[in-house]
Formats: sequence, structure tokens, C-alpha cells
Amino acid sequence: MPPVIVSGGFDDLRSAHVRFLQEASKRGPVRVLLWPDEAVVAETGHAPKFSFAERKYFLEAVRFVQEVHVARARLDPDSLPTALALRGTTWAVTDAFGHESEHPRAAKRAWCAAHRLELLELSAADLSGFPLDPEPALAASPLGRAVATGSFDWLHTGHVRFFEEAAACGELTVVVGHDANIRLLKGEGHPRFSQEERRYMVAAVRYVAHTLISTGSGWLDAEPELRRLAPRMYIVNEDGDKPEKRGYCAERGIQYVVLKRAPREGLPRRTSTDLRGF
Repeated sequence: MPPVIVSGGFDDLRSAHVRFLQEASKRGPVRVLLWPDEAVVAETGHAPKFSFAERKYFLEAVRFVQEVHVARARLDPDSLPTALALRGTTWAVTDAFGHESEHPRAAKRAWCAAHRLELLELSAADLSGFPLDPEPALAASPLGRAVATGSFDWLHTGHVRFFEEAAACGELTVVVGHDANIRLLKGEGHPRFSQEERRYMVAAVRYVAHTLISTGSGWLDAEPELRRLAPRMYIVNEDGDKPEKRGYCAERGIQYVVLKRAPREGLPRRTSTDLRGF
């Protein structure tokens, strides 16, 4: 299939961005033309919240993205680089993000017509909901099944790195904490995002094979899911290391793995608490 080009800063990547990439990917393999920091400043009037390196790492982990290309520091938002604008290519755009509304769509339509490209225009309504593709059936993996749990209330590059490392241990299933239990453990105002949205964001990470929403309570809210999945490993980071989890695994012969909470080399340490403003 011909590629689909998406161009933007993708700063503070949230579910609307992922939905945009998902819808674009239905038309062909997605190549993202990612704006460097200077271009973000020029187009939005303010510095990006996250550096280019961090934005690129996050995007490359999204399963709907095939490649990430670097845009020029001085870019024309109404055109694409000639090297990417091959005949048959589709350029996907949306009005769901603030910067898009600053540029008249007519200029993009004219440019695409001149270069024999299709312009795929997606509205905010096109990006509604959190649809998940049918997951592959749980199957035996050469490395065995690994399970990770958590709230993942503001998905960030630290989570992505955790999933990347956990997936090296086995076929990774992530059990996302349900809303009522997150509120029980962390208090009113939590979670910031619904369990369906949080599960959607986790499922969008290419290192994650399966996602579920927990049905239990307390620090072992995923206990019903663990019983059903019978994993070889239960993987947590240092923050998620709890006596209840250690004891449960010891009783059932599940290997309990605690990963160090370390960002990808060259990237800053992130916490959901800081990012969501609690």
C-alpha cells in the first residue's frame, strides 16, 4: 500500500494523537514527519513540552507508526518534502489539534492536487472513542508469558521504556487498574483518564501484546487476571514493588521481577504525578 504521511510536532502525545495515527494507518503505512524543536516554536509560538528526542522515542513506540522522519527546522506547513511526496502517497491532516486550525486547508488541497497526492482530512469526530483491534489469542511464547500491572494514568516515555524492557522477558500482557481501585489507592481526583482510555494508550505501544482491565481490589487488583493468565513472570518497577505482590508470587511459583525505574538513555525521568499536575 502507498504510504500515508503525517506531519506535526506531536508534543505531549495523548489519545487524540494516537487515534489520528490509527485512522491514518488504515490507509497505508504511516510515516511521521516530526517537527524539530525550532519548527514547533515557529508554528505554535512556544517551546515544546518534550524534546525532539523524547517525542521521537514515543512515536516510534506507537504500533500505528512505521517510520519517523525529521522535518526541517524551517518548514512550510502547507507542503511536504519532495522526497516524501511520491505519487500515490496520502497526506493525512486533522483539525483536532490547535496548530492545524491556524493554516487554511485550501492551501494544502491545492498543493496535493498539483502533486497528485490525496489529502485525507480527519475531523475531531473521526477520532472519537478508543477502539481496539481484536487481540491475538493468548498463545505459548518461547519466553513464556509476562504480566505487568499499573494505573498508567498519564502515559509517558518512562512507561514506554518499562514496557520495552518487560517485553524482553516474555509475551507481555498489561493489566490496567480499573477506575474505582485507582481512586481507592490514590484518592479523589484519580484517575485523570478513564480505564478505557488508559487501556487504549497502553495497547497502542508496540511492545505490549495484550491488555486487560483489572477486576480485583487493592494492590493485588489484578489477582483474578493473574489466576486466569498463569504467567511465568510478574514484572513491576521499583515504585510498584509491594509486599502483597511478592507474597502472591512466592506462594504460586511466579517469578517476581523488579525493574529499575530508569529512563531510556538520554531522556529525562518522568512521573505521571508531575505530568498530570496532582
